[in-house]
Amino acid sequence: MSDSPELYDEVAYAYDGTLEGLLTAIFSSYANHEEPTDVEPARRLQPRLGQRVATIETNPDFALRVLRGVRNRCGWQAVLALKRAAVSDEPDAGTAAYRFVRYAIDEQKRRDCDHCRKRANCQGRGGMGPCPKQRGRAFSDITHPAVERLFQISRSISQECEHMRQFIRFEHLGGEGANLWFARCNPKAAVIPLIMDHFVERLSDMPFVIYDEVHEMAGVYDGGDWYLVNTAGQGDLARALPSTTADEALYAEAWRTFYRSVSIDARVNPELRRRFMPKRFWKNLTEMKEDPKALARR
Repeated sequence: MSDSPELYDEVAYAYDGTLEGLLTAIFSSYANHEEPTDVEPARRLQPRLGQRVATIETNPDFALRVLRGVRNRCGWQAVLALKRAAVSDEPDAGTAAYRFVRYAIDEQKRRDCDHCRKRANCQGRGGMGPCPKQRGRAFSDITHPAVERLFQISRSISQECEHMRQFIRFEHLGGEGANLWFARCNPKAAVIPLIMDHFVERLSDMPFVIYDEVHEMAGVYDGGDWYLVNTAGQGDLARALPSTTADEALYAEAWRTFYRSVSIDARVNPELRRRFMPKRFWKNLTEMKEDPKALARR
């Protein structure tokens, strides 16, 4: 049977799972004059009955054009929301990003500038849009169906990034002239690209690796620049790294001693601690490695 478009009522766009791929898919929807019902990474896409799947090849130039358009019309908060959606594990994150961009750009096109008092001095191409007064307003309209879902995803990813900044613990690795700091993490979204700048700024003179066990990805900083490494199919990354230094056990015990010393037994609230320090992070926390069960009862 032929896969001609006439046989299908809907189309789904499959991209490679990157931010560039997502933005290229959004660009392609305009270029192809199509409105896909789903925009998802190819590895997660489950086509619906009667749905045609179009595989979108990533094009950095197209992606940059979309990014600039969103920035000019909606501001940096909307751009940041798109970046967060690109790393989310939510199955509808790509679709939410696409629907928001469609809504935001179409709203700008429909804006009538004829009766605007500032049209004569408008910076938006002589009163032809996009309207500078409207920048950022599209993403702030969180009650609109095209904005609400992207806002929820963005807020969730922001919280996960904050968890990573709080709960990542580094170990000092050495041996054979090596000098490296290594940390494991298990986030519920592939947020390593969003948090690397934070740690580079704080550890600018210390080469380090942050290893995401869930998404099999590592952020590597060599002292000058940082880059991402895909570790899928390579086993545990830690096995290929040097062993811990002789002083690491001493430092770890000192940190655990400090953690216990600042605890006030009369004010321990296990439920509150689990809310602010989710248990999924405990296995990689230095202060919890001694005896998590015993510490949880305190």
